[in-house]
Amino acid sequence: MDISFAVLCLLAALFEGVFCQGVYAPPNVRIIHSGHACNIEEERYTERVYTIREGETLELTCLVSGHPRPQIRWTKTAGSATDRIQDSSVFNETLRITRIQRHQGGRYYCKAENGLGTPAIKSIRVDVYYLDDPIVTVHQSIGEAKEQFYYERTVFLRCAANSNPPVRYSWRRGREFLSQGSDKGVEIYEPFFTQGETKILKLKNLRPQDYANYTCTASVRNVCGIPDKSVLFRLTNKTASPTIKLLVEDPIVANPGQTVILVCIISGGEPTPTLTWVRNTEELPKKSILKSDTLTIPAISTEDAGVYSCVASNNVGNPAKKSTNIVVRALKKGRFWITPDPYHNDDNIQIGREVKISCQVEATPPEELMFSWLKNGRPLRSSERMVITQTDPDVAPGITNLDIIDLKFTDFGTYTCVASLKNGGIPEISIDVNISSTTVPPNLTVPREKSPLVTQEGDTVELQCLVSGKPKPIILWSHADKEAPMPDGNMQTESYDGVLRIVNVSREMAGTYRCQTSQYNGFNVKPREAIVELIVLYPPAVEPVYTEIRQGLGRPFSLSCRVLRAHPSKVLDYEWKLGTRLLTVGQLDTRDETEYHIRALNREGYGAYTCDIKNEAGAGRCTFLVTGKAYAPEFYYDTYSALWQNKPRVYGFKLQWTQMNPNAVDRVMAYRLGIKQTGHQRWWEQEIPIEDNIQKGELLTYNLTELIKPEAYQVRLTPITRFGEGDSTERIIHFSCGKFHCDFEEDTICMFTQDKTEEFDWTRHSAATRDTKYTPNTGPSSDRTGSKQGFYMYIETSRPRLEGDKARLLTPSFNVAPKNPYGNVATNPTYCFSFYYHMYGKHIGTLNVYLRQKSQTGQDTSVWTLSGNQGDRWRQARVNINPTSSFQMVLEGIRGSGIEGDIAVDDVTIEEGECQDPPPSSNIRSLASPAAVHIWELCLTLLLVLAGLRR
Repeated sequence: MDISFAVLCLLAALFEGVFCQGVYAPPNVRIIHSGHACNIEEERYTERVYTIREGETLELTCLVSGHPRPQIRWTKTAGSATDRIQDSSVFNETLRITRIQRHQGGRYYCKAENGLGTPAIKSIRVDVYYLDDPIVTVHQSIGEAKEQFYYERTVFLRCAANSNPPVRYSWRRGREFLSQGSDKGVEIYEPFFTQGETKILKLKNLRPQDYANYTCTASVRNVCGIPDKSVLFRLTNKTASPTIKLLVEDPIVANPGQTVILVCIISGGEPTPTLTWVRNTEELPKKSILKSDTLTIPAISTEDAGVYSCVASNNVGNPAKKSTNIVVRALKKGRFWITPDPYHNDDNIQIGREVKISCQVEATPPEELMFSWLKNGRPLRSSERMVITQTDPDVAPGITNLDIIDLKFTDFGTYTCVASLKNGGIPEISIDVNISSTTVPPNLTVPREKSPLVTQEGDTVELQCLVSGKPKPIILWSHADKEAPMPDGNMQTESYDGVLRIVNVSREMAGTYRCQTSQYNGFNVKPREAIVELIVLYPPAVEPVYTEIRQGLGRPFSLSCRVLRAHPSKVLDYEWKLGTRLLTVGQLDTRDETEYHIRALNREGYGAYTCDIKNEAGAGRCTFLVTGKAYAPEFYYDTYSALWQNKPRVYGFKLQWTQMNPNAVDRVMAYRLGIKQTGHQRWWEQEIPIEDNIQKGELLTYNLTELIKPEAYQVRLTPITRFGEGDSTERIIHFSCGKFHCDFEEDTICMFTQDKTEEFDWTRHSAATRDTKYTPNTGPSSDRTGSKQGFYMYIETSRPRLEGDKARLLTPSFNVAPKNPYGNVATNPTYCFSFYYHMYGKHIGTLNVYLRQKSQTGQDTSVWTLSGNQGDRWRQARVNINPTSSFQMVLEGIRGSGIEGDIAVDDVTIEEGECQDPPPSSNIRSLASPAAVHIWELCLTLLLVLAGLRR
C-alpha cells in the first residue's frame, strides 16, 4: 500500500469523518529503553548495544505500529555468559528485569506480528558491567622456603578481580605508587596466559623496605559509574602459608546413627588463615554443625559417607588441605545362584556330579565382610568334598562359593549363607538355598490367552510369563522390539511372580516385551526367555477438534473431519449430526477424511455440527460451530485522544475502527454503541446505522461528544447483522488535557505529512545514523533530549538542493469549537504552539511557521520566522495562535546559500491555553505585519548606535 496514500487517507478519516480503504498495515517495531543504561551504541547493522550496571533495573520497551495491533513477544539468546537462558518468552510490550545479574546479559529480541506481511523483529544486546573485589595472593619462588618464609627470597604478589569491561590494576607500597622501572627491586608484569586479567608485582631478593603494606587497586575507569576497588596486604618477615592438623583417624569407620566429630587445628600461617569444610564436591549434610574448628555430624547415615576436607587459606602460598574418608558400615543386597556341573550339557542337579552355590552381598567396608555357611541350621566347615571359597574383596564384590563335589543323597538339604561385618553393630544377612531332587532349572512359558494381549488405551494390563523350576528365579522384563525404558523408567524391570503390571497403558506402550530369567535367586544357566505381544487399541484422533465457522445466509460451504491416527484403522465408521439430528453415515476404507457439504445455508442450518469417527475402541469427534455472528470490530489504536471543544468541562472523541472480516457473514447493518464512565455500572447505549457494505480495511468513524473532563470512559462496540449481535470490542478513552505532543520517535511521525507541492521534503533521522561525512559543521549531534539515538526532523541542504528551495511539514488537523447558530465562534480559543529548533551552520536559511485554517482555504497565516546561524544548540520557540476553525500548523524550511544549512525541529507541542514562560524574545519575531518587523530592526540598530556613542 502506498504510504502517502495511507497517511492522507487516515488524516481524512480522522478529522473529516469519511470512509477510506486500506488502513491495515503490517507490523513495525522499535526498541527503546527506560534511561537506566550507562551507554547505548549503534552496531553495524542498526542494532544497539545497551550497557547497564549489575544490580540495576533493565527496562526495555518494544514500540510497535501496524493495524490490527500486533502481538508482541520478547525472547533471549545466550550472551557472553555461559548460561543458555531459558526458552522463556515475555508476551507484553515492556521487558523488566530487576537487579540484573551478569549472566543475564545477551541479545534480546522483540518480535511483533499481526498476520500481515512478515513479522517485525528488532534486537538489542545487553552488556552487564561489574567489578568484583580484587584478591591478592602471595607466593615465593619454588624450593626456597626456610625458617623465615621471606628472608632474602623472591616474592610474587598476584592481584586478580573479575570484571566487565577488562580491569586495570595499579600497585602502591604504603603511599608510594609503584610502576615499572620506578624501583630496581620491583617488576610489574601481566602473565600472557591470563590475558591481562591478572597483574603480578615481583619483589626480587627481599629488602627491609619491602616489608610494608601493599595496596592493589582494580579499576574499570568509572565506566557505568563503577568505582575503583582496592585490597590491602601486609607483608612482614613472619608472613607464611597456612598449616593445619586434622585430629582424626583416616578412614573413620562408623555405624549408622553414631555422631562423628571432626577437629581441624591451625598450626601456622600469617595472616591468620580461615577454615572451611567441604565434602567431596558436594555440600555438607544439612544436619552438620559447624563451630570454630569442629565439624559435628549427628546420627550419621550411609548417605553422609564420603571424603571430608578441612581447607585453610590466608592467600599466602597454596591453601592447606587435610582430608579423611568417613565410611558408614552397611550390609545390603543378598543374592544367590546355583551352578550345575559345567562339564555336562544337562542343567539338572544329579547325584554324583558337582554343584556350586554362590552367595553375593554388598558390604561397607568390604574388607570387614565375613561369610559362614550352615547346613540344615548347623555350621558347615570346608572339606575335600565341601569346598568353601571367598573372593578377594579388593578385586570383586563380596562373593562366597560352596562347591559340593560328587553330590550324594545325604547332601540334599537347606544351605544357609550368613554375611556379617567384623566387630558387629550391623544386623547380619542370611540366605537359604534348598538343594534336593526336586531342585530343577527354570522354564518359561506364556499362557496362550496372554499373547497377543489386546487392551484399550487407559486400561490397566498385566503381562504374564509362567516360570517353573525350583527355586524360582527373578524375572527381568524389557522391550524386545526397541531400545526404550520400561514404564518405571528403567531399561529392565524385576518381577518375582513373572507378572508385569502396567497402569494407564498408552498407545506408545504397544509392542513386544521380553521376559527372561535372571541368574540371581535361581540357576546359573543360559537365560530362558519368552515374548509377549501387547496390542493397544485407541479411538481415532481427529482434527479439527473444535472450530468456529461464520457464514452468511444462502452461502455454500463444506465441513471436513480428518483422522490422524487410530487402532484398528482398517475400517472406520463416521456419523454426521446437526445437534441431535442425524445427517449422514458411512465408512472410511482407504481415505483419512470425510466431508459434509451445505449447498445453501439457511437459518435452521446454524448450530453445532459433529462428526464422530468410530472404531471398536471408541470415537473421535470433530465439532464445527456454524454461526452468522459477525467478527469483532478492531479499534484503530493510533487514534488521537481528545478533540478540543469550546466548553470548559466537555471534550469530544473521534472513535475509529475497522471491521474484522466483514465479508465473512451477512452485511453489518448497524453497530450498538455502549458507553459508561469507568467505575460506574450503568451503560448508555445507541445504534449507529451503516448504509453500505463495509470493505476490508475500511476505516469507520463516529464522533463522541459531551464527554466530561477529565473523566475516562469505557466504550463497547458490537456489530449487528441479520443473525443478531456479533462479538464486541471494548476500549478506554482518556481525556488528554488538550495537549498534542510529537517527538518523531515513531515511524508514523505522529501523522505529520509532507507538502508535495514544494521542492523537497523534511527527513526523519537520528544523530547515530545520520551521515555527516560531507557536511560536518551543520545539523544537530543529538535530538532535543541529548540522545544520539533519538529522532528529529531536518532539511538536508546538500546537492541537488538550490538556494531558496522549500520543504513544508504539516501537522495533523485539529478541531476547535463548533460555530454557534449566528455563524460566529462564541470565544476564539487560544492555543500555544511550541517546538525546539536547531539552526547551526554558516549557510542557514530561514525557518517559518504558518497557521493553516479550513475556513481560509489557500491562505496560510505566518506566525513565526527566524533566519541565520543560531549556534550548535537546541532552542525553544513558543507562539500563541487563535484559530477559528479546524487548523494545521505548517513548518517551512528554506535552503540558504550553501550545503552547511541543515535546519532541524523536535518536540512539537500544541496545548490549550496561552504559552507560559515564553523563551527570550531575541529568538522569536512576531509577524503581525512586515512593517512591525522593520520597525523592530530599526529600533535595535538605533540602540546599538546609542550604546556605541555612550562609550
